[in-house]
This record gives sequence, structure tokens and C-alpha cells, in this order.
Amino acid sequence: MLVVGSMVGAGVFSLPGRFAQETGVLGALVSWLIAGTGMLMLALVFQALAVRRPELDAGVYAYAKAGFGEYLGFFSAFGYWASACVGNVTYWVLIMSTVGALVPALGDGDTWLALLLSSAGLWGFFLLVRRGVREAATVNRIVTVAKLVPILVFVVLALACFRADVFAANVRGAAATGSLYDQVHGTMLATVFVFLGVEGASVYSRHAARRSDVGQATVLGFLSVFAVFASVTVVSYGLLPADQIAALRQPSMAGVLAAAVGTWGQVLVSIGLVVSVLGAYLAWTLMAAEVLFVAAGDGDMPRFLARTGARDVPVPALLLTSVLSQLMLVVTAFSDDAFDFALDLTSTLGLVPYLLAAGYGVRVARRDRAGPAALLVAGLATAYTAFLVYAAGWTYLLVSSVVYAPATVLFVMARREQGRRLFSPREAVVLAVSAAGAVLGVVALAAGWISL
Repeated sequence: MLVVGSMVGAGVFSLPGRFAQETGVLGALVSWLIAGTGMLMLALVFQALAVRRPELDAGVYAYAKAGFGEYLGFFSAFGYWASACVGNVTYWVLIMSTVGALVPALGDGDTWLALLLSSAGLWGFFLLVRRGVREAATVNRIVTVAKLVPILVFVVLALACFRADVFAANVRGAAATGSLYDQVHGTMLATVFVFLGVEGASVYSRHAARRSDVGQATVLGFLSVFAVFASVTVVSYGLLPADQIAALRQPSMAGVLAAAVGTWGQVLVSIGLVVSVLGAYLAWTLMAAEVLFVAAGDGDMPRFLARTGARDVPVPALLLTSVLSQLMLVVTAFSDDAFDFALDLTSTLGLVPYLLAAGYGVRVARRDRAGPAALLVAGLATAYTAFLVYAAGWTYLLVSSVVYAPATVLFVMARREQGRRLFSPREAVVLAVSAAGAVLGVVALAAGWISL
């Protein structure tokens, strides 16, 4: 439920429009083949590491630290946490955009009224999770089941209304979408966003009764969600021309179903979206706070983040998570497209933790002499995540640097608490690279070379 609940959130409801803006049926199939294979390799890496390194808790962060040292491990923990916080922003933007179809003052989720209402919801969830992790996990299980129903109903209704002639006309996409490579390249960050959360079981591995359950949950959860995501994307091409799907406001799934069955289809998807997004928000808030808490317990974050309340809730970590989400909500109000900006930045921030975890999978497979099959899986996962870093493009890599570099303050605080040397020579090089990227990012934003 954690794996499925983490992955099925805002992204699935935006897939028809996001894909139609970039490609047609052929490009979508190629994209899902690449993304599905790459993410399956990554899921298998998490499965293998859960068994081969059972002493490592908190998944992504712990693997990066064990493989590449404390500073890169810190970056992995911070990047994963920041990705979760920005991802939470997409949920509020999409909720407000959905309601905005009825209340024009909310616009596409990027007006000041939308910002105020989103902020109220954000802090309401903070109070809910603060009541206790067990209560929040129970709500997550219920919501995970509830939110899958309208998505599956969408697929069934889309198949019932499927038009072969429309589907055939959408095979190659619009002429303006460019070559097949360009089309596939343009969809990569969208696929990363919807698959974020595949490591959900690994993050909470310290709570598992058996380590083998972590790996099984990861693979089974991934395969289930992959089938849903690919189906939602492909069947949409049989209902409307690609250019019309691309022009739909988000959540585009609602507009697609409305065209097929009428207004009640849009209402169904809209209700399902609100339930789905709130459930995913809850799951990601839990995971984000857990990463900070475990990192602080290991001495890689300041000690105050390791404190818990009366109900085993890491309140300082939860508070810091809500604060960053609030800041990013304000930033989206100044972006050209609030949802797409938050979605792409979420994906980019999550790539560093994934790349380091996959790289550690390669090292473990070689060190343990696990065989050519295990080494191939880890190698493919690493190559896939490296390709995603390239596909992200300079804009989001520079913006990510602006987010990453200041986080070193937390690392310095932790080192000073322990009376240790702040940076080793290797860590100083990483610091210099991240700082240079942040400076370049700020200059590029100020000069208008890149925009939000």
C-alpha cells in the first residue's frame, strides 16, 4: 500500500495531456517501454539491496551513504526529501486547478486565492500527521483502495468508447512534435514523476517484519502501477485527437472522459483526483519526515530532526517538511505554469538519490559476486537514471543546484555538533561543484537565460 499509495497521486491524472503535448501513440509506447524497463531495473535493485544489505534502513538515503560517503549520502537524503516536498506542492496545485473548473477565481491552481487555500490544507495535514503515524498509515490504506477505483473505471469506460479511427490518426502525433527521439525525450520527466515512490517500501524498511517483504512489495507495487499508467495514457488516444488532448486543462484525464461520456465523467475523475491526491500527499509527507528523522539519527542531519513526539512522530522533521512545501507553494505563484514547473522540478530533484542508489547496486553486485544477471540489472538501472539526468535539461538541473547548495548548512550543523572536520578533500570538491551550479543557476534566473 505504501508503494502504490506513493506512486498513484497527481501524476496519473495529468498523463493524457502531458503525453499528447509531446508525442503520439508510437512515441508513448516507446516511452513507456523505456521508462517501464528502466524503473523495473531500479525496483529490482531496491529488492536486491533490501536482501543483501538488510542493515541499511531508509532505502535511498542509506544506499547512497554506504556507497559514496557521508556528504553525497547527505545530498541524497536532502534531495529525496526536497523532491517529496515539491511533489506535495503539485498535489495542491492540481486540486485547486480541478476545483478551478467550477470556481474561476482559483484559475489553474496558481492564483493567490488558490495559494491561501492550499496553505490551509498543507497545515491541516501537518496537524493530522502529528496526531500519530499509525493513524495516518490507516488513512493511507483506505485512501489507496478508494483512489484506484475511478482510475480503473476511466480505463474501462475509455475502452468502451474507444474509436479506432481516432487512435490510428494519433499514432505518430502532431507534425510539430519532432522526431521520435525528441518525442520520447520530452516525456521522460513525466514518467519519472509518476514513478516516484517506487522505493516507498525501502524507506520504511525498518518497520518490516521480514526483509524479503520489502523487495516483494516494491516489485509487485511497481508492476501494478505501471500497468495502470500505461493504460491510462494509451487508451486516451482513442477518444480525442492528440492536439485536443494537449490543449485540455489539468487534470487532462477529466477532460478526456468528459468528451467520451459527458459531464458526469469529468465529475467522477475530479472526485477521484481529490481523493487520490490527498492520499498521496499523506504518504509522501510520512516518507519525507521519515528520511529526515533517520538521517538525523545517523548523524547526517542536525540532532533536532531526530526528536519525536509522544506518538512516535518526528515533529521537527515534519515541521521542516511543511515549511519547505509552503515556500515552494509561494514560488509556484510566480512561475509560468505552476503544475508543470513543480512536476519537472520534483522529478529532477529525485534523480540524484536514484542515480546514487543504482550506482551502489552496481558496487554491491560486484563486491558480492552476485553474478552477471544482478550486475546487468544494476548497470541498466544506473544507465537509465543517468539518461534521465541528461533528459532533465539545464534549466531544471540549475534550479536543482539552487535548492541543493544551501542545504549544506544542515550538513555543517551536524558535523559541528559532533566536533568533526567539516569537509574532507573529496567532499570539498563536491561542495565546490554544487556551489558553482547554484551561483550559475541564480545568475541564469536573474539574467533571464532560464525561467520558471
